[in-house]
Amino acid sequence: MPEEEEMKNRLKVLRAERDWSQAELAVQLDVSRQAVNAIETGKYDPSLPLAFRIGRLFDMKIEEIFDDGEHRG
Repeated sequence: MPEEEEMKNRLKVLRAERDWSQAELAVQLDVSRQAVNAIETGKYDPSLPLAFRIGRLFDMKIEEIFDDGEHRG
């Protein structure tokens, strides 16, 4: 049985560019620090509402932050 592919994302880089800790980002997104860590490490895919909150916080489209591995030709 094939393993599920992890969704890649730029959350850690975007957070670091702003010099925010995981805890600081978690407060802004209204989630736990553990949730931020799990998203950053690809262990957890955010819900769609959370993905939109992340996009709005960084003023980016969801697709600019998250990559589901699907490539459009």
